[in-house]
Amino acid sequence: MGILPDRVVPAVVVILLLFCFRVSLVDGDISGDEKQALLDFVGNLPHTRVLNWSEDSTVCGNWAGVACDEGASAVVAVRLPGVGFHGPIPPNTLGRLSGLRILSLRLNAITGVFPPDLLRLRNLSGLYLQKNNFSGPLPMDFSGWSNLTVLNLSGNGFNGSIPASISKLKLLVGLNLASNRLSGEIPNLELPQLQFLNLSNNSLSGEVPRSLRRFPSSAFLGNNVSFPTILPGGSPVVAPPGESHQRPERCQKLSETAVLGIVAACCIVAVVAFTFLIFMLRARRKQDYEFTGPSGKVKMSPERTSSRGEDANRMVFFEGCNHSFDLEDLLRASAEVLGKGTFGISYKAILEDAATVVVKRLKEVGVGRRDFEQQMQIVGGIKHENVVELKAYFYSKDEKLMVYDYHPCGSLASLLHGNRGEAKGPLDWESRKRIVLGAARGISRIHSENGKRLVHGNIKSSNVLLNDRGYGCVADVGLASVMHSLSPSISRTAGYRAPEVSDTRKAGQPSDVYSFGVVLLEMLTGKFPVHSAGCGEMVHLVRWVHSVVREEWTAEVFDMELMRYPNIEEELVEMLQIAMSCVVRTPDQRPRIVDIVTMIENVRRRDSDGHESCRSKQEGGGGVLSA
Repeated sequence: MGILPDRVVPAVVVILLLFCFRVSLVDGDISGDEKQALLDFVGNLPHTRVLNWSEDSTVCGNWAGVACDEGASAVVAVRLPGVGFHGPIPPNTLGRLSGLRILSLRLNAITGVFPPDLLRLRNLSGLYLQKNNFSGPLPMDFSGWSNLTVLNLSGNGFNGSIPASISKLKLLVGLNLASNRLSGEIPNLELPQLQFLNLSNNSLSGEVPRSLRRFPSSAFLGNNVSFPTILPGGSPVVAPPGESHQRPERCQKLSETAVLGIVAACCIVAVVAFTFLIFMLRARRKQDYEFTGPSGKVKMSPERTSSRGEDANRMVFFEGCNHSFDLEDLLRASAEVLGKGTFGISYKAILEDAATVVVKRLKEVGVGRRDFEQQMQIVGGIKHENVVELKAYFYSKDEKLMVYDYHPCGSLASLLHGNRGEAKGPLDWESRKRIVLGAARGISRIHSENGKRLVHGNIKSSNVLLNDRGYGCVADVGLASVMHSLSPSISRTAGYRAPEVSDTRKAGQPSDVYSFGVVLLEMLTGKFPVHSAGCGEMVHLVRWVHSVVREEWTAEVFDMELMRYPNIEEELVEMLQIAMSCVVRTPDQRPRIVDIVTMIENVRRRDSDGHESCRSKQEGGGGVLSA
């Protein structure tokens, strides 16, 4: 009958499947068509920087500037800023990446009209084509980009009018069309989500539409536009740009004395302005990377790094970093201050691909480039679940940055002392044990590095972050050795310092143990390392605990929040004994951190791996990498 035997049918099906998907099976990642689309794109667009794109290698996780989805089945981001592209974008290339969400080709020299290929990308959420050499009119129909949140086409040569169809991008948060050759009137753009707008330095004219009057006048500078003035009667009056109201004749003539006074005043103003300009130019050298922004938010401006020479844009990445970014991306990212600490300021930065990282801006680094980079190589090589991993760093004469993953579950300090809110409740005993156990394991790993000579140097509760399993992770590893010597302080940070550190300004592994002992006491008591006892008297936690235990009032030591949990008194006392052994005055008498890990593990009554993750239990906590 021409029907294949049952045994043959499965074999035929397998052969057909292998034939249909042979490229995918060979590559082990995205489809062959998407890979070929990328190769066609880069192969037909000249560029000066070498890319590691090869037909023989897999795309996901290997190709620079390319990010895939979790299943490695589609390309979701192509980010190639400053690669040196020149010439028009090849047609029928990027438009074949149907799952593309982020496209960044900024800071190149791409020419030609707006690529119609890109309008096929229905999933696009961020398009960054600024600072190229595009020309011609913008597309008239933007309605296909229903998911677009950021559109940046600034610094090109686009001409014609602003398409009214932009108003159909209801999710648009940022729109930047500055420094082009756009003309005509500004359309009425009803964009409820729009937070950032820049139409400056074009040839636009007419009146600013009502929907955009909420934005500052700086968004429209360099155009021939006007804002309507509402008279008391309610009728708007628009003064044509450059036209002034006529004044009475008697006000137009000035005496010789008045003219001389005006000239003298102008000379004084000119001298002051020139002096101020010189001052600002000198100050700017020291503040090339100053972060600015409204109300706690900071905007890091990359334009200030364009002529920094070889030091600029030299981000050093460590193995295992899944983020694809450069210095320009960090400086351009929207950011907010997380905390100011001993070694610098930490920022939470959201990159173009929506990834969140923490950028630590160091201050008062006390070593040169070679010593700094050697220390970073040691720190960046630590891969442990209880150590906050260093992803990348940047070093220049004026600026030192470190990049970490963001930990949204918060720090031990924020959970003990912060405003946890009614919904979060107290930090229970099992959670506290998991946090300090994880921290102890992390410190133990740190002490095993560099021939067992690596020192953390700044252990405190704000540097103990929570991972998504609720265990503590140690942050800011190894910074103490590259910073200027610690200065004496009466701040809360001083309460963590071992006596020998206060005397010699030098930290060692025994002093790390002392600091960890203070963290244990802080966890047990709920008190700061240095706190006020009233009447302006400052009390050091270690001395206070010693005095209470000496008077045999041990029960008075523990945090009142812990007293609500039954049958934990024995564990509390055991943990207190561990803490007291860590904070003895003589460094040689303190236990090693590896032994402390065993002690804490023996305190645990039961395995707590089945607990809730911090993302559900402590949702909303801010990860603060303060130092």
